[in-house]
Amino acid sequence: MERSYLFGIDVGGTAVKCGLFDTEGNLLEKWELPTRREEGGRYILPDAAKSALEKARERGIAQEEVLGVGVGVPGPVDERGEMPFAVNLGWGYKNVSGEMEELTGWKSRAANDANVAALGELWRGGAQGYKNAVLLTLGTGIGGGIILNGKILAGSHGAGGELGHVHADDQETEKCNCGNRGCLEQVASATGIVRLARRELASCGDPSLLREGELSAKAVFDAVKQQDPVALRIAERFGEYMGKATAGFAAVVDPEVFVIGGGVSKAGTVLLDYIRKYYRAYAFPACRSAEFVLASLGNDAGIYGAARLLLD
Repeated sequence: MERSYLFGIDVGGTAVKCGLFDTEGNLLEKWELPTRREEGGRYILPDAAKSALEKARERGIAQEEVLGVGVGVPGPVDERGEMPFAVNLGWGYKNVSGEMEELTGWKSRAANDANVAALGELWRGGAQGYKNAVLLTLGTGIGGGIILNGKILAGSHGAGGELGHVHADDQETEKCNCGNRGCLEQVASATGIVRLARRELASCGDPSLLREGELSAKAVFDAVKQQDPVALRIAERFGEYMGKATAGFAAVVDPEVFVIGGGVSKAGTVLLDYIRKYYRAYAFPACRSAEFVLASLGNDAGIYGAARLLLD
């Protein structure tokens, strides 16, 4: 019997997203489970496995028709599907792939959640049709994923693609969540953009839309679209940080495309314009033609990428 189904599981701190796919990448059904982090997160994988098995039975899918189950998890994962820890889930060492195989009887592969999101965008999202891509998700923090020749670059410790923690600002005095100072995450994430905005507003007396209402990354780029002079200066600083960082990434991995996702990306193409401007100024000439696109799968990128793991 031909194996024609894949399960993609994206484990988050509050919810476990699940998807059933065919091998062409068509999402047949998606659903969520609560992430039960009590008792060291011992129930998380069993809950996900049970749900996938029940879904297969509900749809009349035979065990042998399932190619496997891919899992994206928040933390470093090596090529064997093992991870030393996952702080947000309460896990210490865990063999994610091995445990899922025991629980389901299907082949399993696991990878870092940002990396699988990048793979998902390459498979069926904003980077579809490319083989070499860098994904940056600009949210509360910055997640990253690197895909080379269609495969995740995980690195020796499973920490490849931690792009938010590349050093970007020598002048930063506050500590990043990782313990370092001046990470890209501190100046270009949603919270980083707010930090830039507060400092700009404090340093000048210029009238601005940003002095009204709640200050957020969305408010900054909404004001940019209205040509607010203070917001325009903030966007230029953001663009320079991101442009320099992406130029550095390009000199190392030479991607065809940069995919920008996360909540900040909802600002749309104006966001890409600022990044692209500085990228072109700083990029190594051979890398300068890299494209910049918006991620298109949203919160589903992780389940797409997790499922895609099984096709390698």
